Amino acid sequence: MAKKRMATVWLDGCSGCHMSFLDIDERLLTLAEIADLVYSPLVDAKVFPENVDVTLVEGAVSSEEDLHKIQMVRERTTVLVSLGDCAVTANVPGMRNPFSTKAVYERAYRENVTLNPGVPNEGVPRLLPQARPIHEFVTVDVFVPGCPPSADTIFYVVSELLAGRTPQVGSHTRFGA
Repeated sequence: MAKKRMATVWLDGCSGCHMSFLDIDERLLTLAEIADLVYSPLVDAKVFPENVDVTLVEGAVSSEEDLHKIQMVRERTTVLVSLGDCAVTANVPGMRNPFSTKAVYERAYRENVTLNPGVPNEGVPRLLPQARPIHEFVTVDVFVPGCPPSADTIFYVVSELLAGRTPQVGSHTRFGA
């Protein structure tokens, strides 16, 4: 039987969900027996591949780059998992939503800078008007709340999905847990 193809993606978030994924520890070897990690900030792949069975997505959609990436990931993924409170609700990235993008840029690149203040023209993705959860842009198959979800929860969800089953997430985690 061919191995499943799995990916993880990091949008606008703190990487806490990826840290919890790594906290699976030796159980990563169990997952490696049944799935290849074909794309992730944890591996060297630079381009999101076609035909991914399961993708875990951490973080909110906050920039044009995030929006393009999540749309491409959705097109190339069978089961898309919204992983963590930022992906599910926009959580911390959404704290900027009461402010205009101009005010956010000014605060980040002029007011809080002592060396070369100024909003960059290149190298920084253009912000969307608000940070939003993933499901507002693409269809999400499984929602896994938590800030971050525990390693046990992530292992359970991934194991179930790779086995072709639908995980019962509510019995394993909740928002902010």
